[in-house]
Amino acid sequence: MADTVLYEVSDGLATITLNRPEAMNALNIETKVALREAVRSAAADDAVRAVLLTAAGERAFCVGQDLKEHIGLLAADRESGSGRTMSTVSEHYNPIVRALAGAPKPVVAAVNGVAAGAGLGFALAADYRIVADTAAFNTSFAGVALTADSGISWTLPRVVGPGRAADLLLFPRSIKAREAYELGIASRVVPAADLRAEAEKTARTLAEGPTVAYAAMKEAVGYGLTHSLSETLDKEDELQSRAGSSEDHAIAVRAFVEKAKPTYLGR
Repeated sequence: MADTVLYEVSDGLATITLNRPEAMNALNIETKVALREAVRSAAADDAVRAVLLTAAGERAFCVGQDLKEHIGLLAADRESGSGRTMSTVSEHYNPIVRALAGAPKPVVAAVNGVAAGAGLGFALAADYRIVADTAAFNTSFAGVALTADSGISWTLPRVVGPGRAADLLLFPRSIKAREAYELGIASRVVPAADLRAEAEKTARTLAEGPTVAYAAMKEAVGYGLTHSLSETLDKEDELQSRAGSSEDHAIAVRAFVEKAKPTYLGR
């Protein structure tokens, strides 16, 4: 990985850290490529049972596209007529969001500061968002004459409702941590000084949990958002059969009967 994204796996937990604090963890090409590869690696690695996505520094989780780099790329596009700059959506943002949302394991985002544009999109693609009380969110796109990307047109209306999503996209503003919690953007708000410890504790708890069941839950919820009740019931039947035949289920039932703490294997 590049120095702009740190990747570490320890005891089943993959920690991915955006590491450009001096640029508020803005996404230049190097960072986007490294983040894409880190998220893909974590999603595909059977040794990884949960993922923690976080960022270095105190000011920002990720402010989205690095506009200083972007200006130069747009100028080069105008000279060449290539239009390559906006291919970053298909080359970088979409694969990152697909890997986060589609990972067969829980993803926790620890939002330490401002999450704007694609930074908001990546946070919303996580399953659980622990947010520092000093953090804030902003859609940002309208401010630079762009539409939503990084999955926000799909995730945001499902979190806050379509009416509120339209308001936040058309009239971007800073959404402080407490309001983000009330809207459902933040799963939990903690003191900034406690964020890393709380996020790691949560992610490690999930890594030690019944990850076969967690993967099925993610798949069921995603499926249910775009299918009928009848179709979703069939999907639940299929997924419950998968979870019910796992070693983890047998371990959990035996531990329950024996009044013991289960040790899950992730299979």
